[in-house]
Amino acid sequence: MNRRTPITSPEKAWAADFEDVLNDLQSRREKGLTRAEVKKRLEKFGANQLRKHERKSIWQILVDQFKSLIILLLAVAAAVSFLYNEILEGWAITVVIVINTAIGFFTELRAVRSMEALYKLGRVETRVRRNGEIIKIDARNLVPGDIILFEGGDVITADIRIIEASKLQADESPLTGESMPVGKEAEPVEKDTVLGDRTSMLYKGTSITRGSGEGVVVSTGQETELGHISSLVEDAEEEQTPLEERLDKLGYRLLVLTLVITVLISISGILSGKETFLMIQTGIALAVAAIPEGLPIVATIALAKGMRIMARKNALINRLSSVETLGATETIFSDKTGTLTENKMSVTRLLLSERELDAESGFFEKNGEDKDAKLALETGVFCNNATYSDDQDESSGDPLEVALLEAGHLAGIEQKELLEQYPEAREEAFDPEVKMMATWNEVEQDRYRISVKGAPDTVLDHCKSYLRNGEQLSLSEEERSKWETINEELAADGLRVIALAYRYTDTTEGNPYENLVFVGMVGLLDPPRKDVRSAIEACKEAGIRVVMVTGDQPQTAEFIAKSVGLVTEEHTELIHGQDLPSPKKLEASRKNTQQIMGANIFARISPKQKLDLIELYQKNGHVVGMTGDGVNDAPALKKADIGIAMGQRGTQVAREASHMVLTDDAFSTIVTAIKQGRVIFDNIRKFVIYLLSGNVGEILAVAIASFLSIQVGGVEVLPLLPLQILYLNLLNDVFPALALGIGPGNPVVMRQPPRGADEPIITRFHWGEIGGYGALIGATILGVFFWSIYGTSMGPEEVVTTTFLSLSIARLLHVFNMRRPESGFFRNEITQNRWVWAALGLDVGLLLLAVYWTPLAGVLKVTAPNATMWMFVAVGSIIPLIGGQIYLAYRKRTANSSRSEASS
Repeated sequence: MNRRTPITSPEKAWAADFEDVLNDLQSRREKGLTRAEVKKRLEKFGANQLRKHERKSIWQILVDQFKSLIILLLAVAAAVSFLYNEILEGWAITVVIVINTAIGFFTELRAVRSMEALYKLGRVETRVRRNGEIIKIDARNLVPGDIILFEGGDVITADIRIIEASKLQADESPLTGESMPVGKEAEPVEKDTVLGDRTSMLYKGTSITRGSGEGVVVSTGQETELGHISSLVEDAEEEQTPLEERLDKLGYRLLVLTLVITVLISISGILSGKETFLMIQTGIALAVAAIPEGLPIVATIALAKGMRIMARKNALINRLSSVETLGATETIFSDKTGTLTENKMSVTRLLLSERELDAESGFFEKNGEDKDAKLALETGVFCNNATYSDDQDESSGDPLEVALLEAGHLAGIEQKELLEQYPEAREEAFDPEVKMMATWNEVEQDRYRISVKGAPDTVLDHCKSYLRNGEQLSLSEEERSKWETINEELAADGLRVIALAYRYTDTTEGNPYENLVFVGMVGLLDPPRKDVRSAIEACKEAGIRVVMVTGDQPQTAEFIAKSVGLVTEEHTELIHGQDLPSPKKLEASRKNTQQIMGANIFARISPKQKLDLIELYQKNGHVVGMTGDGVNDAPALKKADIGIAMGQRGTQVAREASHMVLTDDAFSTIVTAIKQGRVIFDNIRKFVIYLLSGNVGEILAVAIASFLSIQVGGVEVLPLLPLQILYLNLLNDVFPALALGIGPGNPVVMRQPPRGADEPIITRFHWGEIGGYGALIGATILGVFFWSIYGTSMGPEEVVTTTFLSLSIARLLHVFNMRRPESGFFRNEITQNRWVWAALGLDVGLLLLAVYWTPLAGVLKVTAPNATMWMFVAVGSIIPLIGGQIYLAYRKRTANSSRSEASS
């Protein structure tokens, strides 16, 4: 890549006054760049990205197929065939290699392309000022000279010279390794200042932890500090999930066991007088048949398909491993605003000293003569970082602040006009610890109005007087108590309450929160989401506990919790943040721990306390999901087993720290994602049991027959020949297993409790099922084999054809034994899976092709079956299905009996 020459040298930016930097970049702070200027600079500097995601080529995927152990074994089998001058069989095995490679290639290609499509679903947006308007753009379209607006929670997407800063701090640990946030300001520093001390700069890849400000882009893409040192990779590296690791371990254990059995079969067969070439090929074919080479790739496809389904249903998964973890989630810590509620706020009530005004009475339109109401609404507009538009989609910023701007707009108080008349001189950004925000606006020469908004209890604590009909009166304890009662009443009605205050000053220096004049309160309505109640009921039915963890007031939290069915009048356990014991006290008191674990609402909780709660639950063995949207939620989102960020109102830092992003911010989407996670794990377990039980049956049948010296017409025979084993392996191991893996799954999966986080794919119970099914299939095939030999006059080729067809069809029908015991025989998740029927149709077609198409029949050494042979095949293939259904009926009866005893 050619290095691009920036308009201004980045080395000078931190040491120069920002006005000089703006001039060098030919940019204007008030207007920003024009569209024409942006277009020219994009052509000159290119997209603002370090590197593109490297697309895996078709050739890479193809080459990877030849690195598998299965291909190595088949190549050995082909070499042995050519060595013994079995040219036809050698070429037949070569064809099998090609077919096996093609199946692996196309399935992996689909999985890889699915994952690549997921990379494109998310994009980072940045707020910029262009043509005098504040808009959101894709960060890739940033150019040097763009004016950027940022606040706590934003990820910095280019190198920026700060123009204005209010209580600004940045996390530069990705760039410098400094773990503590660094204070930032607009003042220049010395030229030789090291990277970590350049307080006038913000760098790509870092994030804003506190405050707000503006800056101008000086470098993009590879020309940023991050591009120079290449310390970060923008796209996540490919990861192997715990599920895939468990599948790999399972596969290698089976491989070792199979190779031992294979060697024993080959040696015993040779020692008993069987043909050496036949036994070597049989051993290799059995090894190929037994190795579950389809497991990892089917698992990957199942996980990738699950991620696509979740993406379509508004849940973007950041990590592949999170899909399986979702299925084990036991507890969800849910925020209130925007998750359980609509996050569509509107000011419904305005409370002043002697009166209450509401939206229905049209007070917004009548407040022209009401100076107190006008001052209150102006305070909400001044103390604001959002932008409002009549088109709600064009509005941006915190929904609460948008609602305050809307209230002002309805009263004829426009933000743009107000700021032109009274320009902002300074801002004290909202601090989660202080729970307030302040702005200074110049009302006349060297005279400023400080506007403050924040939590009612905090604002009241900083007020010395209050406003009544334009007159400032001392705030007595009685008056303070009255406002505290009003606050509680509003919160109990489910309203979000914000207090407003102001004072005048002659300076922009000092603490803004001293000697404030209390103006009043606004009540904002954020109604509960309509779909939350049913989603919480679904969680309860699935054994998942939902706990509200919010920074809001206890009364508001309890009102919403009752509205959505999270708690009832009789069962409400609420803990206030100030009453939450420290982690050390919790460790020392089991009683405190039990009390905390029993609560279903936590109100006035700080970000640090959220982290403590997660650690407490995890120490007690819970798999925890956590919702969050702010930069201060990032540690908790990382700590949680499943961190869930809000896509619409969540900060970039929160989204990047999370495992899953909700593009609709809806709680019901979490439930949908958990269901999909459970379905995927359940499907993978089904196809593993199906594969292994069929392979065990096949190995048992050939292994036992190989120890015996069975002849038909003076010719020694085995139930299956090497090429037949390979052919059946292609039919039975790939398509039905894939169909099980990507099927819609168990429809009642959310009526079951969550599985344990450490529960293996195959438990002891499932190993018992695999052994039982395998023994039934193996015994049935041996029965058909011996019956064909000793009960009929079939020749060697007819006997082998009969067992070949019996085993294949028995294994295909065995897929119906993978249904739930509680489901019906005709209507269940298997019979209603269209992919299963497609797989069966394809496999039956290939099976008929094998016995009736002469060239292929000659290679496989089978013959066209007659009526007697088909009768044997019908009986032999149906027995494992009948046996499996009897077992499932027994399990259903046992489960019903247990439930009856429990209820009585």
